[in-house]
Amino acid sequence: MKIASIFLFFVISFNVWASPCCGPVTEQASKLDKLYDQTNVESLWKNGIHVDWQTGASDKPADYQGPDRYSHCSAFVASVSMTLGVYVLRPPEHPETFLASAQSKWLLSENAQKEGWIKLQDMQQAQIDANAGKLVVAAFISPEEFKPGHIAIVRPSLKSSEELEVEGPQIIQAGKYNYNSTSVSKGFGSHPNAFPSEILYFSHQL
Repeated sequence: MKIASIFLFFVISFNVWASPCCGPVTEQASKLDKLYDQTNVESLWKNGIHVDWQTGASDKPADYQGPDRYSHCSAFVASVSMTLGVYVLRPPEHPETFLASAQSKWLLSENAQKEGWIKLQDMQQAQIDANAGKLVVAAFISPEEFKPGHIAIVRPSLKSSEELEVEGPQIIQAGKYNYNSTSVSKGFGSHPNAFPSEILYFSHQL
């Protein structure tokens, strides 16, 4: 009887751990998931080269040494948002240099609210909204004026509450490293101490 009780305890504990934290992935979210996969982000918006912010393709000679040739997280977010018919701060309203922090600050503004953006309470709500089929972004404002911030798109995921707490929501991003699918903790890893408390989340109904 005692062994059976212990076994039942572990079964229940495992099921709680394995249960999705943030609701089912809706049909709309599945469509977004496919769109994100089709961006080919791991081959485009590459770090170290100048790209067309809308397509992510190289648009300068291979030996180009001018500005805007480094990571393109903000350009990727701007491009996907534009594809979805959602405005977020983008060129030519702001140059690509330090655009991620500028986008993050803009998302906190009244103008962003008028455009339909909502600041979310926490990372669980970010994953819930992504699973519901909303456009959701994770954003970090650099504390140093002349160092870049970071921004990424939260994609649907059936991760558990424990996984969410340890690694944050699932994202797709361009940046120092481009990932079709990774966690916030890994994607924002180039910014020490950003995860979890310094990352902001915003969503937009589609």
